[in-house]
Amino acid sequence: MGCGSRRRVVITGMGAVTPLGNTVDEFWRSLKEGRSGVARMSLCDPSSYPTQIAAEVKGFDPATYIEPKEARRMSRFIQFAIGVTEMALQDANLTLDNSLRDNVGVILGTSVGSLSNIEKEARVLVERGGMKINPFFLPMMLPNMGAAQISRLFGLRGPNSTIVTACASSTHAIGEATETIRRGAADVILTGGSEASICEFGLASFCVLRALSTRNDDPPHASRPFDLQRDGLIPSEGAALLVLESLEHARRRGASILAEIIGYGSSSDAYHVVAPEPEGYGAALAMQRAMDDAGVQPAEVDYINAHATSTTLGDIAETLAIKRVFGERAYMVPISATKSMIGHAMGAGGALETVACVMTIREGIIHPTINYETPDPQCDLDCVPNQARAAKVDVALCNSFGFGGQNAVLVLRAYHE
Repeated sequence: MGCGSRRRVVITGMGAVTPLGNTVDEFWRSLKEGRSGVARMSLCDPSSYPTQIAAEVKGFDPATYIEPKEARRMSRFIQFAIGVTEMALQDANLTLDNSLRDNVGVILGTSVGSLSNIEKEARVLVERGGMKINPFFLPMMLPNMGAAQISRLFGLRGPNSTIVTACASSTHAIGEATETIRRGAADVILTGGSEASICEFGLASFCVLRALSTRNDDPPHASRPFDLQRDGLIPSEGAALLVLESLEHARRRGASILAEIIGYGSSSDAYHVVAPEPEGYGAALAMQRAMDDAGVQPAEVDYINAHATSTTLGDIAETLAIKRVFGERAYMVPISATKSMIGHAMGAGGALETVACVMTIREGIIHPTINYETPDPQCDLDCVPNQARAAKVDVALCNSFGFGGQNAVLVLRAYHE
């Protein structure tokens, strides 16, 4: 560990709602099988846009987790957040009685809150007048309301906050949750991210940036990180939540420990509003800081879950960042791109990828980067192409790099007494 006296932070439960299934087990099984969750967009009519595909959550029923009256007053990203919280608490076998509630907090990440509700109520404002908008619009739309609603519904009075750093939001949230427990401000933090921003407003915003793939005729093969023929990211949605506890608290209640978070690092590119710094310097700084925090050397890292969004510039910059940190060992560390199968869930992406890292550590299987067909000489690392691979993974890195150059990296390790 980077500091011998600080509290150790462990993961004791997880929940996930994803384009590949609405439980952790379904999600992980699909990742190992190399399945794609990308199809024609159905949450809005994409026919007038150059991109018409997305990775959408299918079959999620909020009534499974939320009273119907409550659910109607929540936007989709909040419904996802409540659902994954229920799953994670059950997985952790954690009963939230009054003796716990003051010391259980919530730190959630999201990019925008509910963009679809903004779009919907803006139409009402223009077409019918402002007094006709939904009176619950603000608590449905605000980014902080995922964490706020979890706290309210579960009666949690511990630290509560929301991280908004675009694509790095939930990775930052998990990192800050780790720090909160380390410093003794809470015994348990429910943390992760939720995103549900697939709507015409969101689609148009990305299309005018020319950031999305236009491979509409072949959706399952559209997200292709590190492949020479990649042409942009795929919009996605979903949520994942982790139950983090101090090791002492987990031991006291006899919890099953899934993995340990041993490092967290963050940085800024200080470069551009949407493009990555081309040499990967800021990303490398976050990776190095996370490893320094964990007290691990490059030779100890067994796996990297890459940010790898399938954009031309981003994948090259991340490759350079990994080389900057790992030197020649960069060619020996397997890396894989979860986004090749689920697209880019923005503020929820890092949390979903953290779940993938935990399962990789636990099962000794690295999921593939699918759709890798034509090698890019500028992305020449081992991206575990197309087929899952058995490997002993004790230490894993999880990379997230957001618009605006805001970077976050976690280091996870198999739990050892």
